[in-house]
Amino acid sequence: MTTIPNKPERLGDNDVDPATVTLSGYAVPNHYGPAEVRTTDPENPSQPDSRIGEPGEYPYTRGIHPGMYRKRLWTMRQFAGFGSADDTNARFKYLLENAKGTNTGLSTAFDLPTLMGRDSDDPLSAGEVGRCGVAIDTIEDMHRLYADIPVDEVTVSQTINGPACVIWAMYIAMAQQRNMDPARLGGTLQNDILKEFHSQNEFIYPPEASVKLVVDTIEYAMNHLPKWNSVSISGYHIREAGSTATQELAFTLRDGMEYVHAAIERGLPVDSFAPRLSFFFNSHNEFFEEICKLRAARRIWSTAMRDRYGAKNDRSLLMRTHVQTAGCSLTEQQPLNNIIRVAYQAMAGVLGGCQSLHTDSMDETLGLPTEQAVRVALRTQQVLAYETGVTRTVDPLAGSWFVEGLTDQMETDANAMIHEIDDMGGVVEGIHRGYFRRSIAEASYRFGQEMEAGDRIIVGVNAFPDGNDQHQVEILQIAADVETKQCERLDEFKKKRDGDAVNKALEAIRSAARDNANVMPALIDASHANCTLGEMVRAMADIFGRYTGGPEW
Repeated sequence: MTTIPNKPERLGDNDVDPATVTLSGYAVPNHYGPAEVRTTDPENPSQPDSRIGEPGEYPYTRGIHPGMYRKRLWTMRQFAGFGSADDTNARFKYLLENAKGTNTGLSTAFDLPTLMGRDSDDPLSAGEVGRCGVAIDTIEDMHRLYADIPVDEVTVSQTINGPACVIWAMYIAMAQQRNMDPARLGGTLQNDILKEFHSQNEFIYPPEASVKLVVDTIEYAMNHLPKWNSVSISGYHIREAGSTATQELAFTLRDGMEYVHAAIERGLPVDSFAPRLSFFFNSHNEFFEEICKLRAARRIWSTAMRDRYGAKNDRSLLMRTHVQTAGCSLTEQQPLNNIIRVAYQAMAGVLGGCQSLHTDSMDETLGLPTEQAVRVALRTQQVLAYETGVTRTVDPLAGSWFVEGLTDQMETDANAMIHEIDDMGGVVEGIHRGYFRRSIAEASYRFGQEMEAGDRIIVGVNAFPDGNDQHQVEILQIAADVETKQCERLDEFKKKRDGDAVNKALEAIRSAARDNANVMPALIDASHANCTLGEMVRAMADIFGRYTGGPEW
């Protein structure tokens, strides 16, 4: 948390407005003016500050395209996944039907067993199959998930990390079986394993092996899927775990630099893969802070790619980002208020210059979103795009003393954190030291203290509780037999396949991992051979081992 406005009601008639406000360790002016921000080049005062620049030009503070939304709206991406592949396929079709006439894409949520690389019949999967996402065990499930959806025409995002390379291999094999050229597939694999060690805990292998697998996907996409973003470097979950906006900014970009460094160490030319890297940020409640975070992020990333990694292609400098509104900001109390929160957060993402946007549903703290809640979330984006006028000019907040000053401050603070991570030897070393978890935990604790003290008002939670006892929204119920049917389907799948072909394919995966080769070809072949997700994950674990955390945890 970088800034919070003074609350006028706390000042009496004779009180003096303090010059600064201190919150979460930051002291900032209570207003901005020429003294707080540089708007011209000090060497040529008649020229604008080069750090601000023009839209579509280095350092991309004002956006990565000259015309931004005047030329093309952001992608309205809706996150969906629950129950069986058939259930989620029906929701995908519902979303596409309701989004006709807008730039849309699908985003797939997987259940916890899938996220952890376990099949539905694994004893540790019991009670979780299909509960918080869709269960995917086999290539047959993948076919049912995207049945009748032209995946070579619609961009598809897959929110998965530990077993991301396996899910992606199944997806590619599914497209091949549908006689689609993988080179035509467009979409994004989240595949950001480093942030799992910081915040979300859905890791499988040790950090070093995990980064190796990410580079495998980067290399494979570079050579075979030129329209695919092989990793979405994600600050979203770091923020959901309780980080400040500046920590989210710094940790996300430094994770991205770790992948770039590892890919270059592999021998990949930076300009051959960097244009297909993408980012994923949170948009929280502090409106201007979220806007400035995205502006600062583009500036830091473009400078790092040019000066630190020697990128020559302008496309390598672009920080293309997806934004999702803050799930952690939504409240169980008075859930209809979440519609308002999401609308403001979405506008911050747009004014910050995102390329795609997901708006959370009002009922997500209570259960999986209902169709009505999903429709309202989508309509929120459509109202923002077509009724508010924010798309009529590029970067309308540029030149504001407050916006430019806060952008500068966040850039400076984030760079200081990035240098601290550099000094300790990089992200992997920071994971082993517990640096990221400790930093996020401290920020989360401060946030909780501010709430308890009333310094941070959450409407309906620690203020304005009227109506909290009223039932306000419908809750989606997952059928009790989803898990039973999924396990029965998996059992039938295993009975029909060629056991010798399965064993041969799994040994090929082990061999690729053992030889430090790219595992993607072996995973795709294993998908065609009808190996399951859990079997492929275990084959790699036989070589890489499983990670249970360092002594600091």
